[in-house]
Amino acid sequence: MTYLELSEDGGGAHKFYEAVVSGTRVTITYGRIGETGQTKSTDFPTEDKARAAAAKKVNEKLRKGYAPAVRGVRQRRPVTRRTVTSTRSTALQAPVLWRFDSGASAFGVFVDEERCWVGNQRGDVFTLAHSGTVTGRFRLPDGVKCIVADDFWIYAGCDDGKVYDLSGKVPRAAYEIAADVDIYWLDIHDGILGVSDRAGRITTIDYEDEFQWARTGQGDYAWMVRCDEDAVYHGHSGGVSRFDASDGSPVWHTSAADQVLFGWQEDDAVYAATARRTVHRLAKADGRVEAVYRCDAPVYSCATSPGGGYVFAGDSHSSVYCFAASGERLWKLGTGCGSALSMQFLDDRLYIVTTDGSLACVDAGEAAIAAACQGRVPEAVDVKAAASLPVVEPSVVLETVTAGGAGEGVVVECVREGDRLRVRVSSPGYQAWNVQFPKDIREAGARYLVEGLRPAGRGGFYRTYGEIRRLV
Repeated sequence: MTYLELSEDGGGAHKFYEAVVSGTRVTITYGRIGETGQTKSTDFPTEDKARAAAAKKVNEKLRKGYAPAVRGVRQRRPVTRRTVTSTRSTALQAPVLWRFDSGASAFGVFVDEERCWVGNQRGDVFTLAHSGTVTGRFRLPDGVKCIVADDFWIYAGCDDGKVYDLSGKVPRAAYEIAADVDIYWLDIHDGILGVSDRAGRITTIDYEDEFQWARTGQGDYAWMVRCDEDAVYHGHSGGVSRFDASDGSPVWHTSAADQVLFGWQEDDAVYAATARRTVHRLAKADGRVEAVYRCDAPVYSCATSPGGGYVFAGDSHSSVYCFAASGERLWKLGTGCGSALSMQFLDDRLYIVTTDGSLACVDAGEAAIAAACQGRVPEAVDVKAAASLPVVEPSVVLETVTAGGAGEGVVVECVREGDRLRVRVSSPGYQAWNVQFPKDIREAGARYLVEGLRPAGRGGFYRTYGEIRRLV
């Protein structure tokens, strides 16, 4: 048995690799330090060939920077479960059209024109149609911190320290956070990941899952991180800061909005929800306070309609609010299903995920709200997931296809560059750029067929989308 670990400082990997030879069988186990990991066994014709195959695998890992270690000395990365209190709202009931019980307290929500996503602290991620019908279910290895979108791609950040790409049929690990980063929240823009953590730091990681920069904020915890093309916006106990996206240099800091619990952004402004019962709208350019939205309890979440015409907030007393852009409160209503930990507005509907694990769809249209303010609301539909719905888990197993029967797609190849494995395009007509590609399925010399490639908005690298198959 050979046991190796790779644990990098300042934002690197935290992994183990174990090779066990038993007669003619080689069993490989790998994963994040402190976790069970994944196991794969292969049988060989002779014991000599088994030992040679294991030695080859071990030497490959040694060249990547792994080193012999003793299991149990290094520990699993710390994880903080967000502890929140929630009391029942005394406000009139909001017009909830439907609600779905995900099974555990939920922080992750994302809604687009096609479907709704919810992720909970058990690691379950469900997709639903806008009508409330459950259409899919993923099972991730640990609790879901948040769900974010980056153009075509949907990502879930988990308590196991990984960020999973949910855009294909099977979840695949796209990023791995450093062992010393206790994740609170994350955001992704054009392939660049920003992570806020318990220590009040902000860390960025590039499309190759490699550390870019980290900065220590002026607070002792940090929930808010929002990224755009130029900057990373960081909200923490001491206020909100802007850093240059390329090198992390500070641009501005304001303590006008402190005790930040959540963040939202539009093109020209960021919104900081605070434990001081407010949402602050801050100008991206200079951090100036443009408006303050006052609630009656600590604010756990916020969102806006497109362009910031309306501002929504969810508080610790299970109420949701709507404000005019100027700061005028338009209404306050009770959710009936706990406090909103995340929210998003789309097409006159406010989607919230709550402390009791619900994904609820609130009719935020003028007529429905006017009726609710007079005590008239529709009977909410309780959505159930079909028992036959398949549960899809992360996997490093790829479907194989022969070159002759590959069909449409783009061929990419994994090549060794020093101690790193890079993926580049083999098909003609593409730039000589690297390809953002899941690390767990990279193998030197292997060729893959991907459904498609898109250049990053800033250029310089490609991003895969759709299914990935291995060419044999």
